[in-house]
Amino acid sequence: MDAAQVVGRSGDEGIDGIIKEDKLGLDVIYVQAKRWSGTVSGQEVRAFAGSLGGQKAQKGIMITTSQFTPGAKDFVEKSDRKIVLIDGEHLAQLMIEPDIGVAKVEEYTVKRVDLDYFEYEP
Repeated sequence: MDAAQVVGRSGDEGIDGIIKEDKLGLDVIYVQAKRWSGTVSGQEVRAFAGSLGGQKAQKGIMITTSQFTPGAKDFVEKSDRKIVLIDGEHLAQLMIEPDIGVAKVEEYTVKRVDLDYFEYEP
């Protein structure tokens, strides 16, 4: 049994992926991931919450390369469903830390003066 499944296609009811939290699939997280050109509004997050309701799901993750409006964040705080919002900046941080989907271009070494080296005791 797969722990994750991509389902995003026509008729997916706003669900792009499914993550099974346990081997039996008793606890499921639904995912919606989109490349928005503008900010994601509360209305779009409410539509995703409605899709969760259609699946009888309580948990969802909404990912965007853009940002969420204050109304979207406010809706999530007040919702009875557990919805995590991941904006473009947060997504980049999640990718950079474990080196997923990123390539190193350049590395820098930062040096400091070693004061122990210069200690002089007569």
